[in-house]
Amino acid sequence: MRRYARTVAALALATSVVTGTAGWVSGDAQQAVTGPPPGSASWRADRTLGTELPDPERSTPAEVAAFFAGLGDRERQLLLVRHPSVVGNLDGAPLELRYRANALTLAASDDPRYRSLAAPGRQILAFDPRGRGQVAEVFGELRPARRVSVVVPGSDNDAGTFDRKAAAHGAPPGMARTLHTAAGPGTAVIAWAGYTTPVGVGVDAATGRLAEAGAGRLERFTEGLIADGLPEPAVFCHSYGSVVCGLAAHRLPATDLVVLGSPGMRADDVDALRTRARVWAAKAPDDWIDDVPSVRFAGLGHGADPTDPAFGARRIPAYDTQGHAGYFAPGTESLRVFASIARGASAEGAVR
Repeated sequence: MRRYARTVAALALATSVVTGTAGWVSGDAQQAVTGPPPGSASWRADRTLGTELPDPERSTPAEVAAFFAGLGDRERQLLLVRHPSVVGNLDGAPLELRYRANALTLAASDDPRYRSLAAPGRQILAFDPRGRGQVAEVFGELRPARRVSVVVPGSDNDAGTFDRKAAAHGAPPGMARTLHTAAGPGTAVIAWAGYTTPVGVGVDAATGRLAEAGAGRLERFTEGLIADGLPEPAVFCHSYGSVVCGLAAHRLPATDLVVLGSPGMRADDVDALRTRARVWAAKAPDDWIDDVPSVRFAGLGHGADPTDPAFGARRIPAYDTQGHAGYFAPGTESLRVFASIARGASAEGAVR
């Protein structure tokens, strides 16, 4: 009887995630964008260099990096001009080549949603216009950086909303920009809106379907950074982005996993993540995510609260953080600790 009561209670709580009784709103079901980048069929058929090009879907980032390392400047430029949408999204390709490729793709786009992304000086490391659009932008100088961070956002983020002004510190570029400014010289931060996120907070946000697809893309993206000679990153995961990071954790090359405003990581505790990264968690006192039930039942909900001491994550103070989108606001204790982690501070030195 006691087990039955717990099951009924869990089902009621999980259902509240979907129906909105915990303060959530409905969202539209999304189709995850997966697979190789646009233009891959033409890339695969290209024999201009007298050899097969690495398959964008099957070749590992390390294999892609080795291929480009064997090319001369003229050959690289030829592939860039012929296949910008592939080169710009090919994990393991040299970042300088990816910047130029994505600039070409964006300059040729007539979609008004992406016009601001084509502005001179922006360092767009990935751009896929399919679906609602996916994008990654670099803040700071990535090649010489001693420490690299990746910011993984949650719901309602895509290439079309990437530059929205209403959420200066809650939108991906704002989070990455403020983190880079606080972390200082020798660091670079990537805003990675590289997966299909939920819209609103309904069934998609209450299940792991989109997060599972996003986890694979995040793993490959970070592997591509390392294959290109960059250091292992610290990964900062906001809201539903922490579900993505939780599912990716066991294969994600990272020094640190930092979750903030998390509904859960689909794991009971840090050990269940099977990661060698340090795991950190932050939650603001008035973050509405605290009203989301910390359960996982029948595919709904994301499990334990990472800020619960029993979860085992290192707790980041967020007593002066306001709401669900305020973790990167300048002057907050949460941003101060994030910056310490981004600089590679020791576990003892990051939290006072």
